[in-house]
Amino acid sequence: MYVLIGGAGLMGLNLAQRLVDLGHTIAVVDIDPVACRYAREQLGAMAFEGSAVSTELLMEAGIRKADAIAAVLREDALNLAMVALAKHYGVPQILVRMRHRDFADPYRIAGATSIINAVDLAVSTMVNAIEYPQVESMMHFEQDQIEVLKLPIPATSPIVGRSLMELAQDPKFPEGLLIIGYQAHPHEDLIIPNGSTVIEAESTVLMVTKPGALHQVIDYMQG
Repeated sequence: MYVLIGGAGLMGLNLAQRLVDLGHTIAVVDIDPVACRYAREQLGAMAFEGSAVSTELLMEAGIRKADAIAAVLREDALNLAMVALAKHYGVPQILVRMRHRDFADPYRIAGATSIINAVDLAVSTMVNAIEYPQVESMMHFEQDQIEVLKLPIPATSPIVGRSLMELAQDPKFPEGLLIIGYQAHPHEDLIIPNGSTVIEAESTVLMVTKPGALHQVIDYMQG
């Protein structure tokens, strides 16, 4: 994919590095010549020095052929302008880093396909780490209406040795819980389980549930 990143701050450069490592072609646009030079020489990305809301510079950077853009500029107002321009030039995927919630609706109206609130994400991650230390990772979707969590299963868990079909028939099985991934051992790949999948001790499960059911889910899965 050809991805255009507006902003070569900490997030922009880290995003560029990850995408380059995954084999994507990356172009970074920023007013800072030092950051642009770093993107070229250290990351292997293309870099265009100047304003990321300049139509001339965006055309030079190849916005018309971009598969996606990520607006991670220093101000929401600048990000909003970049989102609108990306929409105008027909970019199919438009991602934006939001600093202030007041911009959520303007971003959507302007054409953003994904809005990432960095502050809310960091706070939620910290809260989850404090409240649910046994959970390896957790993600929120649909404005916190859905949680996806990765949970290790200790040897003492009451679900060890039972199949997913058995668990689904258990009257104590939490309502609304869906197990979507299973990793028997750390060195094995994550698989999509079926009814015959048996939960082993020290395995890991990937689940989808509602936020209000988290305590019940963790208690049921870990014992």
